[in-house]
Amino acid sequence: MDHINHRKETMTVMRTMITVVLGIVMTAAVALAAGYKNILSGDAKRLLASTKNVFLLDVRTPEEFRQARLQGAVLIPINEVERRLGEVPKNRPVLVYCAVGSRSNLVADYLAQRGYPQVYNLADGIVGWYRNGFPIIR
Repeated sequence: MDHINHRKETMTVMRTMITVVLGIVMTAAVALAAGYKNILSGDAKRLLASTKNVFLLDVRTPEEFRQARLQGAVLIPINEVERRLGEVPKNRPVLVYCAVGSRSNLVADYLAQRGYPQVYNLADGIVGWYRNGFPIIR
C-alpha cells in the first residue's frame, strides 16, 4: 500500500514540475515574441540606412526636440504616447529614442507589449548618436 501511495505522490510531484516548467517556457516565449531590441547608435544608423520605412519616434520634450533631433523624427513626448498611440504605425519598424535611452526604453517596452512587432530602442540616445559624429538637426 505504501508503494502505491508513494507512486501517486511521485506522479503528482512530476505533474507539478512539468506544469511549472511549461509555464516558465511559455512566459519566456511570450516575452521574447513581445520584446524589443536595444541597439546602439552605430546599429541604428545602419538600420536607418538599410530600411527605408523605419518610423523614427522621439519621446523627449518639445524643448529638447527644438534643440536637436534626428532627421525625419516624429515627436510624441513620453507623457503623450498612450494617448497618441494610433499615430505610431504597427506595420513599420519603430526606432524609439530620447536623450540617453532611459525614456525610450520605457516606450519601446510599452509598444512591444501592445503588439508592435519590430521595435528598437536607441540605447545610447541622441547623445550617443551625436558623440559618434552622426548628423543631427539643430
